[in-house]
Amino acid sequence: MASPPRPPTQVAPTAIDRERVVQTLSAQFANDRLSMDEFEERLERAYKAVSVAELSAVLADLPAADGSVTAAGAVPLLAPPSEVPPRGVLIGMMGGVERKGSWIVPRRLKVFALMGGVKLDLREASFGPGVTEIEIVVVMGGVEIVLPPGVRVESFGAALMGSFGAQAGDATALSPLHPVVRLSGMAIMGGVETKTRGPGEPGGKKRRGRQRHEPPPQDRDDQR
Repeated sequence: MASPPRPPTQVAPTAIDRERVVQTLSAQFANDRLSMDEFEERLERAYKAVSVAELSAVLADLPAADGSVTAAGAVPLLAPPSEVPPRGVLIGMMGGVERKGSWIVPRRLKVFALMGGVKLDLREASFGPGVTEIEIVVVMGGVEIVLPPGVRVESFGAALMGSFGAQAGDATALSPLHPVVRLSGMAIMGGVETKTRGPGEPGGKKRRGRQRHEPPPQDRDDQR
């Protein structure tokens, strides 16, 4: 005999449940139904909720939201300010470092590549409200940053015998709902590339591995 279903107060919410609530809050905020303080307070409650009942209570007193704001995932996920790490560091030295998937981008992130590469895929990442600062230093290496649609990019980098490019970002993302990524730093005999890609789109170029040259079969027969 099957056991009766547990009440909502005893069922833990899934990641999908939380994301739906966060997107609904984002739509309410975009429609001026929540102030910045109310938005941040409810956002924090949504991430701290330990049951479906607690998560549902975050939206209980809000009117129905306009779903057009969250269609196709046009708005990146925002994390509560209290959950955003203040700083972080990524180093690629004579090798490669890649960061992707679901994670919270630190408020200030330093990236250093020396004769190596660093790739940041931020399409599934969560941002803190406001500005996220990424300081990049490249020496004979490369840094690639992939951003989701709906992120505004400000670039103040410089290059010496290299390139510091930022062909990405949404200049129309002026609402506080949309995060801002501010790039700064220096590329010396190396490059920084920033691009915007939607979910599921290829995030970068495929790297070809080093192949050993072998003579054709007839040449091998002649060498015997």
